[in-house]
Amino acid sequence: MRAGAFAYPWDVDGDPAAPGLLAGLGLAQVTLAAAYHSTRALTPRHPAHRIVTAAHAAVLYPPDPDRWAGRRLRPYPAGEWAPGDAFGRAAEALGGAGLEVHSWVVLAHNSRLGADHPETSVVNAYGDRYPWAPCVARPEVRALLVDLAAEAAVRPGAAGTELESCGWYGLAHLHAHDKTGGAALGEREQYLMSLCFCPSCREGYGEGGADPDELAAAVRGALEPVWAASAPAGGLGVPEGPALAWRARTARAFQEAAVTAVRAAAPPGFRVLLHADPDAYRCGADAGTDPEYVLGLADGVVARPHRLAGFAAHARADSVIAANLNVVSGMGGAPDRLADEAERARAVGATELRLYHAGLAPDEDLAAVRTALAGLAG
Repeated sequence: MRAGAFAYPWDVDGDPAAPGLLAGLGLAQVTLAAAYHSTRALTPRHPAHRIVTAAHAAVLYPPDPDRWAGRRLRPYPAGEWAPGDAFGRAAEALGGAGLEVHSWVVLAHNSRLGADHPETSVVNAYGDRYPWAPCVARPEVRALLVDLAAEAAVRPGAAGTELESCGWYGLAHLHAHDKTGGAALGEREQYLMSLCFCPSCREGYGEGGADPDELAAAVRGALEPVWAASAPAGGLGVPEGPALAWRARTARAFQEAAVTAVRAAAPPGFRVLLHADPDAYRCGADAGTDPEYVLGLADGVVARPHRLAGFAAHARADSVIAANLNVVSGMGGAPDRLADEAERARAVGATELRLYHAGLAPDEDLAAVRTALAGLAG
């Protein structure tokens, strides 16, 4: 299977050895961040640094001043962690080593945007804002993110793109110094805590036949047993159907607009994948989708191994179904079991691999990756 790995520009920019090291792993491509959220990242081999602190969500290239002139919402340039055209320099270096570069674009995850413009954020049923989670139901947010998708995806040196957080974001994944583990929040609880009640979403629920105040009250009532640690969340009754339908329609419209904008800006053959989940209610980096629809819209998806089957059932002959596998042992990955994980992913429909994350992994983990990919190629 064709294998790619994720990397940040700061893993490559300023390190002459990095492109050759990555090419020597047996990779076909590197998915290189072009627009990314705030993070603190280890760089275990870079000659100039060991820790990179990206203070806020930013584009890792110079944004087009004409595109964003006069607009209240616009992308933020990076600081010293990715100065100038860091993406372009890294992409050129990787291409020179024979690696195909695809851009990695994070959309609806931006705590700087929520801090500067609180009205853009998801609002939960209790009235709490999530500044890291832009609400994709808001027209001005969609306009920002769709244009960002087109600009950040189609960079010089990129042969394709992977759009992350292309849909609803919510409670999870995460905020600085996160301390939300005091109550056990499973999938349903995460969904309920991620339902948005900003003015745009309240209007959307109403158009679907649900009273937004009653829906919010139902969400709070369903979650009461969770805060008491006595039982999981209950049901919402009648309002739940219109709420889910509204969110599914909104996410689908956003995904269609983003992919269409990228295609309009891209040359022929430019490949567009979404980081996605086959369940429409899911929020986060792997946004919920309608599998059949999204595989007709985009060239494919990148998904967690246990979510692949939901996409494989709807794949066309040319669909990319890429399994996202963690190869950083210190972050819970298992690079020594990569060959077995790849075969299991293939058995449930994976056509490619994405390895998270070549820049974060220490040498021992990369040695295991090299061995596994050589075995898979043989």
